[in-house]
Amino acid sequence: MKKDYSKLTSDIIAYVGGEQNVTSLYHCITRLRFKLKNVDIARENKEKIQNLDGVLSVIEGNGQFQIVIGNHVSDVFKTIMNNYSIVNAIENDGGEDTEEEKSGNVIIRFFNVLSAIFNPIIIALAGAGMLKALLVVLSTYNLLSAEESTYKILSAAGNSVFYFLPLFLAISAARIFKVNMFISLAIVGALLEPNFTSLVTENGITVDFFGIPAVLMGYSGTVIPAIVSIYVYSHVEKLLKKIIPKSMEIFALSMVALLIMVPLTVLVIGPVGVMLGDGLGNIMNFVSDKSGLLAGLLIGGGWTFLVMIGIHWGVVPIMVNNLATYGYDTLRPMIAAATFASAGVALGVFLRSKNKNTKGLALSSILPALLGGITEPIVYGLSVKYKKPLIAQTIVGGITGAFMGAMKTKAIVYVFPALTTLPAFFGDTFIYYVIGISLAFFGSAVLTYILGLGEAGKLEDSVSDDRDELTVSLPFDGEAITLDDVNDEVFSSRAMGNGLAVYPTNNEVKSPISGEVVTIFPTGHAFGIKTAAGTEVLIHIGLNTVDLEKGIFDMKIKAGDQVTRGQKIGTVNLQAIEEAGFDPTTMVIFTNDVKEKRLKILDSNNSDITQLTEILLVEGAV
Repeated sequence: MKKDYSKLTSDIIAYVGGEQNVTSLYHCITRLRFKLKNVDIARENKEKIQNLDGVLSVIEGNGQFQIVIGNHVSDVFKTIMNNYSIVNAIENDGGEDTEEEKSGNVIIRFFNVLSAIFNPIIIALAGAGMLKALLVVLSTYNLLSAEESTYKILSAAGNSVFYFLPLFLAISAARIFKVNMFISLAIVGALLEPNFTSLVTENGITVDFFGIPAVLMGYSGTVIPAIVSIYVYSHVEKLLKKIIPKSMEIFALSMVALLIMVPLTVLVIGPVGVMLGDGLGNIMNFVSDKSGLLAGLLIGGGWTFLVMIGIHWGVVPIMVNNLATYGYDTLRPMIAAATFASAGVALGVFLRSKNKNTKGLALSSILPALLGGITEPIVYGLSVKYKKPLIAQTIVGGITGAFMGAMKTKAIVYVFPALTTLPAFFGDTFIYYVIGISLAFFGSAVLTYILGLGEAGKLEDSVSDDRDELTVSLPFDGEAITLDDVNDEVFSSRAMGNGLAVYPTNNEVKSPISGEVVTIFPTGHAFGIKTAAGTEVLIHIGLNTVDLEKGIFDMKIKAGDQVTRGQKIGTVNLQAIEEAGFDPTTMVIFTNDVKEKRLKILDSNNSDITQLTEILLVEGAV
């Protein structure tokens, strides 16, 4: 049965300020990318969004409010688009630029533009790349001859995206730069038209254009010329629309655009773009040749952080250009080191964690990473959350990336690093790739297991609230007692539910469980918390203390807040309570049925006092 995302999407839209606050929305492989009119509303609710079941993390950058969902992002996106009147940025030119976008860091904006241009065509690139890799396997093992018509037809399917890549980029860039998509396609299409390509007998050949020497280049598979050309055209089109009368625009706009942009691209933009692309490739190959170990160390160790800030797609043009220019790319194997190190983290967390929910998340994240190269659920759901796994994957990713860089490991087509895409790395360095990703996966798993899960992991290992087990700690330092010993018939009779009590010995109040504060009395003397698994707990400080004056209870929580077991949430003036003649005994009551759970009780210092559960079990309510 298909999962219903209505509740999740309604909460997300509410927390980002409602559909009226959303300028536009699109999604990449794992993230919802919002453009918001007033981002401060979403910022105020950032913690609430992060705590939603189904959300891995929240990131801000360059005018985008990014909500990381993971593997189900497309389903969540479809649910939003079906239920709300929100502009789809992919279909509607990305909406209007916000002031934040215009004033952001230039480098970050540049990478975000590249990311936005490449995002829609990544799926076609990856699929075509995998088909090319499959043909490599078939021909290598003599299962299909390169001379056969079958091979040539399949080869055409695999090569089409790469050969006509400038056309794909023209369409995508037109959407980002907000110009006519079909005129853009015509401008870049001229570079692949047979009359033009027949002139290009070799790169750098010079021909005459109205007496001007034109240096011709082959543009099949290139990246930069198409993007730069459409960027320039975006400014030309604005000027032309001011000059050309509306009545003539239907034919004059495209005619003048082609007359200006095609020669300009052939004479200036194209050659410069090709040289820039070749220059980037030469720099990367130079670094790889001179110190592949250093390059691999930086990329393998740092790739996760590029993913975290959301600009990792901006590196795609360099890899694609390398493949088009040299027939191979050395960046992708280094990135694979980070990918498989992330997958190893999931295995390490699965083996180390004692919490069933965490183990379930870890186990479910391994296959998408290994088979599809999708690591963001691991990065945000495990590595960032627990810190030490992030350290493990950074160290191991850097070391194995350095190994593959030192061995000059190559990818021969563009794919996502995964077990399913191994043929994309066939060649004389394939053995180094296999060794590298194996070391990355198992090395990261072992190091994660050794390092543990960090402070959050320690807490979660001791805090279990699932179908079978519930861990509760005392809200105060003091002596734990059963409800039978409470001097109040409502509590001792268990009319409100079973539980336990504590006689406080200091003023500091701590949360007995992790969850959401669902209610708090105005005086602060009583409050309720609900765990993610649905267990509801009432904490009542003192007997009849509702009659006390304000100021006795200084609670730092409010309804809707998320709290963690053991977290300080307020203080109480115990001396004032006793001087007023009231009993400060504090009750922890389970207000819904927890009979099926194994109860574990800790004191405020996390020492196990589970013997109290035996008393509670005798009462038959827990």
